Amino acid sequence: MCRYFSNHAATVMTSRLKLGALPTFDELPSFHDFKGCAWDVWGKDDELGTINLLTPEVVAQAAQEEIRLGRTVSLNWPIHFPSRPVFERKIPSITTFAKHGPTIPIRDDVIHINTQSGSQWDGLKHYGLTEHNVFYNNTPAETLSEGEMELHDPSEIDYSKVKLGIHNWANHGICGRGVFLDVVRYYTANGEALPYDPWTSHPITVAELEDIAKKQGVEFRQGDILLLRVGFIQKYYASTNEAKADLRGGSEKETFAGIEQSEDMKRFLWNNHFAAIASDQPSMECWPAPMGTQLHQTILGLYGMPIGELFDLEALSALCQETGRYTFFFTSWPLNILGGAASPPNAAAYF
Repeated sequence: MCRYFSNHAATVMTSRLKLGALPTFDELPSFHDFKGCAWDVWGKDDELGTINLLTPEVVAQAAQEEIRLGRTVSLNWPIHFPSRPVFERKIPSITTFAKHGPTIPIRDDVIHINTQSGSQWDGLKHYGLTEHNVFYNNTPAETLSEGEMELHDPSEIDYSKVKLGIHNWANHGICGRGVFLDVVRYYTANGEALPYDPWTSHPITVAELEDIAKKQGVEFRQGDILLLRVGFIQKYYASTNEAKADLRGGSEKETFAGIEQSEDMKRFLWNNHFAAIASDQPSMECWPAPMGTQLHQTILGLYGMPIGELFDLEALSALCQETGRYTFFFTSWPLNILGGAASPPNAAAYF
């Protein structure tokens, strides 16, 4: 059991949080063999995780400092893509129909998607500690609902059916200072070829991320929302339809570049106290991950940190290069799905 506080320690931690001082990775307790259990940082009933870092003061400072030009960028890939999702997820189905015949100017849409087929936030209900069968905050997997949820009265929601749902982030919002690390441009700015294939199991190291931040003149601060461009979507646009479809060829085809599975990466993400992390890759972390090393377990299960995947960062990359700025105001309002495991991000950057 991960327990960080006695009553006295809880009082001390409350004071530290008011001062903006959070425990370091090495100060956090372990949960069994997993280092860095942050459950008690926010309290045993918490369902926001690191979104707690996005306080009104943090949001206001980011808006005041970053919105200068009135320029905006969508970070959402059209929900049609990828047309053949990986990890055996449902192929998107988007149908527009005429309600009263083709000559009457009235149309509706019917959309059937897996909330993780394209641009997405992985929520706290998506991935936990698989060896121990618990989600964030030591929530037993068997206590969370599954199956179709039929709700009729918003004032009579069974909490057990919606616990750890994405609606918590949807109601709070994921808004603050966005920080963009352009891994692709870091390697290709002078015309060189990208030294790795985004569609292979290539690890991105902490040293690379820190060097990119230094080269771009970025200094992290508590509550930043970190975005990484690794190259999946860029390659998608450059590939044949056959190559795109082949991504759905089973687990042997599901090989993707991403952040490395290491204690250093866990320490980097926690000690910089990011509120969330997202990239343009399907799995955020290098995939496949050796059994038991999946960073999803730590990032979602122990930190309570949102993981964004398949964000479309191509236009953002161009605007950052044009302006010479790699920080901006970031907003994301996930779908308000009670008890949902994930959601499209509805994300944007403001300069």
